[in-house]
Amino acid sequence: MITIWGRANSVNVQKVLWCCDELVLPYNRIDAGLQFGRNNEPEYLAINPTGKIPTLVDDDFVLWESNSILRYLVLQYDESSLLYPAEPKQRASIDRWLDWTLSTLQPAERPVFWAVVRTPAAQRDAAKLATDFNAVSVLWHMLDTHLQGRFFLEGETFTLADIVIGAYAKRWFGLDGLERPPLPNLERWYSRIATRSGFKKYVDFPLT
Repeated sequence: MITIWGRANSVNVQKVLWCCDELVLPYNRIDAGLQFGRNNEPEYLAINPTGKIPTLVDDDFVLWESNSILRYLVLQYDESSLLYPAEPKQRASIDRWLDWTLSTLQPAERPVFWAVVRTPAAQRDAAKLATDFNAVSVLWHMLDTHLQGRFFLEGETFTLADIVIGAYAKRWFGLDGLERPPLPNLERWYSRIATRSGFKKYVDFPLT
């Protein structure tokens, strides 16, 4: 039985849970992080010295870093290879988005998420929030352009790229009190992936 350490409202944990759903893969989840603690305790640090979530334990194999966990799950358990095709150009294109979320999207969206969701309104820096929001809007506009004429992020097949970007898209569309620019291609794609079982079960909740 696979064990996943991490709280359910973490975007990085949500990606892994969504992937498990796509693979119809059973697992046991243990709350860790923020209000649950545990991730800074010796037991946890022994398996993940970064103290971050999620961590996957599959029998005697331990892995941390959410996108690495996603790749492992499909390579180990996805016989169809649809989520992560073996063809080099397809796989590289998917990897591009997985890397981009960590290098570019997450650092840009994090200050907006924290300001709107986890900071009381009276304590927000309105000018900084506006600047940060404009910066992340540029990234979502880039994705909107990429999605022109595409059913999913990489063509006609749902892949890991859609899971990873989809989890962050929930944050974009779930933020209250912000006037988002019209992004019709992104909105069309989001409405499509939002119908998937794993999104409904693990991602489509109010942001906390």
